[in-house]
Amino acid sequence: MTRLYVRLPNWVGDVCMSLPTLSLLHAAGLPVVLCARPWAQDLLAGVAGQDDFIAMRGRFWQDRAAVRAHCRRAGSGAAALALPDSLSSAAVFRLAGLPVAGYRDDGRSPLLRWPVRKPDASLHAVQSWYHLARETLGRWGLPTGAAGPGPELGLTLTDTHRAQAQACLDQANLGQKPFVLIAPTATGLHRGRNKVWPGFAELTRDLLSRGLQVAMCPPPAEVDAARANAPDALLLPAVGLGAFAALTTRAALVICNDSGVSHVAAAAGARQITLFGVTQRDRTGPWSSRAHCMGSDRSGWPAVEDVTRAAEALLNGHEPDYAPHELTGAARA
Repeated sequence: MTRLYVRLPNWVGDVCMSLPTLSLLHAAGLPVVLCARPWAQDLLAGVAGQDDFIAMRGRFWQDRAAVRAHCRRAGSGAAALALPDSLSSAAVFRLAGLPVAGYRDDGRSPLLRWPVRKPDASLHAVQSWYHLARETLGRWGLPTGAAGPGPELGLTLTDTHRAQAQACLDQANLGQKPFVLIAPTATGLHRGRNKVWPGFAELTRDLLSRGLQVAMCPPPAEVDAARANAPDALLLPAVGLGAFAALTTRAALVICNDSGVSHVAAAAGARQITLFGVTQRDRTGPWSSRAHCMGSDRSGWPAVEDVTRAAEALLNGHEPDYAPHELTGAARA
């Protein structure tokens, strides 16, 4: 096999949760060509190394043509691994002339050279994609690595990411000052329910009253929603995903919904509180030993006073005493 084309998921959080899978594939000695949405190239700049990158635009024939053109330039002997379960992710590779491995799902088995049956046990997304990669490597007679992913996602930040984050802080007159980074938005609904914790405005006022600086750095499309949800927070200038990941490591604490921000912070190793009310943290919670989860789809959103108390404990170097607290990554590892 000369190289492996890997289709990454379309969501920011899912790309972060696929990092242990990418590490496993690199460790097996496979030259990897990442196929993902354009924004992933910046986020993964320090991870992909010298690997190639093909931007997937979400338009089937355009994506197929981009993969096919790369295959023609690079030569024969390649295979593909489709991490998403979608029919289109396998079809793009197959119609570009590549034999494909992936989970046997969504009626796409005829497109797969190496179909993999999903495990019976319910797995976290990190574990599910890692399992798929191990099963595929085993069929190819290549090293399959450790039985499960480690406790951290392991995003590698570049010097450019760190410099961009510093420039963002300097522009906001934060410099080296400590601050709490909140993310009071979340894209879309989960089974018709809002994924945004309703207490960000009150939390911001509570933290400001205690002398803590509170900042937020939403993407341009979410600025209005962020301002509405946390009007008293300092709005930082927009940055790319890699710089935002570096920004989370500069914050004394990140407080966010179960969203892409939670997974970016987890990937970068930032200390965070992730808030749950409608989503399942056992399936999509942050994979990090520094992530503290509050609330659940069963018990509902945590109270503002509980989040404030947990934040103060963490900022003072103590473990929060909130009962449903859980170290998700460490617990699973």
